[in-house]
Amino acid sequence: MKHSNMLAMILAGGRGSRLHELTNKVAKPAVSYGGKYRIVDFPLSNCANSGIDIVGVLTQYESILLNSYVAAGRRWGLDAKNSGVYVLPPREKADSNLDVYRGTADAISQNIDFIDSYAPEYVLILSGDHIYKMDYDKMLDAHKEHQADATIAVIQVPIKEASRFGIMNTDETGRIVEFEEKPEHPKSNLASMGIYIFNWKLLRRMLTADMKNPDSSHDFGKDIIPQLLADGKTLFAYQFKGYWKDVGTIDSLWEANMDLLDKNNELDLNDHTWKIYTEDVSIPPQYIGETADIKRAFITQGCIIDGTVHNSVLFTGARVSETAKVIDSVLMPGVKIAEGATVTRALVAANTKIGKGAVVGSADSEHIELVSKDIKGVE
Repeated sequence: MKHSNMLAMILAGGRGSRLHELTNKVAKPAVSYGGKYRIVDFPLSNCANSGIDIVGVLTQYESILLNSYVAAGRRWGLDAKNSGVYVLPPREKADSNLDVYRGTADAISQNIDFIDSYAPEYVLILSGDHIYKMDYDKMLDAHKEHQADATIAVIQVPIKEASRFGIMNTDETGRIVEFEEKPEHPKSNLASMGIYIFNWKLLRRMLTADMKNPDSSHDFGKDIIPQLLADGKTLFAYQFKGYWKDVGTIDSLWEANMDLLDKNNELDLNDHTWKIYTEDVSIPPQYIGETADIKRAFITQGCIIDGTVHNSVLFTGARVSETAKVIDSVLMPGVKIAEGATVTRALVAANTKIGKGAVVGSADSEHIELVSKDIKGVE
C-alpha cells in the first residue's frame, strides 16, 4: 500500500573514519558489500519496497561517487512520476561559512524547505550505513496506532554490548520513558537503530527551536529526543526482529559479509518478495578453473578462480590465480591474488593486487587485516 503522506530522509553524510582507507575517497554509504551491492542500497531498497516515493539523501564527505550513484533513482524504481531520490548536500551558512551538517538534526533543519515542498504528514529519518531489510510501512502503522509523536525503531542487543548504543527504556506498553545515550550501566537492551518516524509539524517546531539554541549539538540522540521526552510527548519503541548490522568498523564489515555464507542467514539476498536493488553491471559470469578448490564461498559474477577459496566472499571481478589461497577473507571488486599468495582473515580493498607468494593476514589474529595497497610478491 502506498503512503504518499510519509517522506524519507537518509542521513548518508558520515565520515566512516573507522573504515580507514576504505572511506578515504568514498563516503561510507557507498562502500561495497555482499559481492555486488553498496551499503546505501539497503535503506533505498527498503524505501522503495515500503511504498515511499520521495527520498532525500543527505551527503557531505567524499560524496562525488555517492551523489552520482544515488541520483540514478531508477535503480530502486524511484524514478516514476511523483517519485524521486534527491541528493541534498549541505548548504553554506552565512554565519559560519561551514559547508557541513553540524549534527543529525541540523542535517534535517537545513532541508526544511525541501520537506515542506511535499507537505508530508510524517517524516522517516534513517541512517544510511546499516545493513538490514525492514518494512517502514508497518512501522508507520504502529506509529498511527499508538497516536505517537515519534516512533523509534529498536533492536535487542546483548546487554554487555548495550553501552555502545543509545538505549531506550520503556514501560510495559512499549512507550519510551527514558533515553540514555551510551549508558555505562544500561537498564535495558533496547538499542536505537537510528530509524525514526516523526509527525512533521511537531518535528519542524522542534528543529526551528533547536537551530536557535547555541548550546545544542543539533543531534537527534543528544538533543531532539531528550527534549521530546522532557516535554511529555508520546514516544514509542518499535521493536525490529531480523538481521541488522552496523558496519562501522573493518571487523563488522567483514562479519556482515561472512554472515552471507550462513545458510540460515536472515538477510537472504535472494528473497524475491523484498528485493535489494543495485547497479546493474554487465560482465561475464564467474569462471571456475580445473585447479580451483572451493569450499563454502560466496562468489559473484565476473570472478575467475583457479586457486583455493575457503570460507570467503568474493566481489565482482575478483581473481584468484593457480596455487593462491584465500581463506576466511573478503575480496572487494577487482582484487587480484597472484600465484602462490596466501590471504587469511583479511578484507582486501577494491582493485588491490597481491603479488606472487605474498602472505597477508593470519589465522589467529584478533582483528581482520585491511589490505588497501598493492603488495609486492616474490620476484
